[in-house]
Amino acid sequence: MKYSNKEMVRPHVMLQFPSVLLKMNSMDNLEKQLICPICLEMFTKPVVILPCQHNLCRKCANDVFQASNPYLPTRGGSVTSGGRFRCPSCRHEVVLDRHGVYGLQRNLLVENIIDMFKQESSSSKPAPEKKEETPMCDVHEGEKINIYCVTHGVPTCSMCKVFGDHKDCEVAPITSIFQTKKTELSDGITMMVSNNDRMQGIVSQLEEACRTIEENGRRQKNLVCEKFDQLYSILEEKKREMSQKVTAEQDEKLNYIRGLTRQYGDHLEESCKIVEKGIQTMEEPEMALFLENTKPLLKKIAEASSLAHLDKVERGYENMDHYTIDFKKEGKALRSIDFIHGEDDEDEDEEDEDGEAGTEEVEGAQTVSGGSAVTSASVQPSAPQQTNSSLSTAKSTAST
Repeated sequence: MKYSNKEMVRPHVMLQFPSVLLKMNSMDNLEKQLICPICLEMFTKPVVILPCQHNLCRKCANDVFQASNPYLPTRGGSVTSGGRFRCPSCRHEVVLDRHGVYGLQRNLLVENIIDMFKQESSSSKPAPEKKEETPMCDVHEGEKINIYCVTHGVPTCSMCKVFGDHKDCEVAPITSIFQTKKTELSDGITMMVSNNDRMQGIVSQLEEACRTIEENGRRQKNLVCEKFDQLYSILEEKKREMSQKVTAEQDEKLNYIRGLTRQYGDHLEESCKIVEKGIQTMEEPEMALFLENTKPLLKKIAEASSLAHLDKVERGYENMDHYTIDFKKEGKALRSIDFIHGEDDEDEDEEDEDGEAGTEEVEGAQTVSGGSAVTSASVQPSAPQQTNSSLSTAKSTAST
C-alpha cells in the first residue's frame, strides 16, 4: 500500500507531539519522547499504529504481533496473513491486513526528528579527554611511580625508597631521568638514522658493483669466445691444408697405379692375342706355310714375354704412414691455456699465419681475453719430398 507525502504527514500527526515540541527545553526531554515503549531504546524505523497513532519500532511491533497471534502461519519470520493485537501504550486493538506489520504506515516525521537529534547530540558533545594513566606501584597499593632507582635502573615509588627494596639505592627524580633518557634516545635515533643513510649508500654502491661485475663478466666472456673462435679458425685452416697434402699424394699415387694397370692390361691383351695366333698357327698342316708364319710369331712371343719396358711398384709404395701426426705437445699446450695474470698485457694482435705454401706450423697461440697465450706447435709430415723421391725411384727402376 503506497501513500503520498501529503497523506503521510497529516494534521493529526503534526499535532501528535504539540505539547512536547512547545515545552521542549532540552535535548533530554526530546530524547524521552523518542523512546520506544517496548525496547526502551530510540525508535528504529518507527511505524504509526492505526487508529491510535502511537509509535513503535517496526521490529517491536512485529514481535508484539507475533506474540498475540502464535498460530498464524509464517514464512521467513514474517506473517503471511492478517491478524490483530493491542497497542502496548493505550491497549487499543489494532487490526492488520495480509501484509501484517509491513502494511502499517511509516512515520517520516519521527524519523527526521531522530536523525536531527542524533546529529545535534554528536556535535554538542565535547570530545572525551584522554586521561593520562599514571602507572602505580605493584608492591604498595595506591602509590604512584614517581622516582627512578639509579642503582637498578628501574622506576619505583617513594614507599619503595623508604621501606622497600630500594631503601639503600641511589634514586633521582623521575622527571630528570625522563629528560636525560629522552635526550639519549633522541641522540641514538639520530645516530641510527645517520647510520641507516650511510648503510643505504653502501647498499646502493654494492648493487651498482653487482651490475658492473655482471656487465664486465658478459663482456669478458664474449672476448673469450672471440679468441677461441680465432683459434678454431686457425686449426680448421691447418687441418684443411694438411688434408689437401694427403689428398694430393693420394691422387698422385692412384693416377700412377691406374696408369700401370692400363699398361699391364694392354700388354696382357696383346699377349692373349699372340697366344691365340700361336694356337691357330699350330693347326697349320702345311709345313712351308707354318715355317713362314712361325718366325714373326716367335719374335712377338719373345717381345711379349719381356716386361722390362713396364714399371714395377716398390714394396710399401701404397703406404701413407709418413703423414703420422703427434699432437701430444700441442694438446698439453692447449690444456695449459689460462688467463694472463699480472699487469703486463701482451699485444693481442699476434702474428697470424696465412697458410702459405710450405708452412707446416700449427698456430696454437692465441691470447685469450684478459689473456692467456698458448705456445705454437708445429706438425711436420715427413712426406712431400719422400713421396716425390719414391715416385722417381720407382719410375727409374721400371725404365731400367
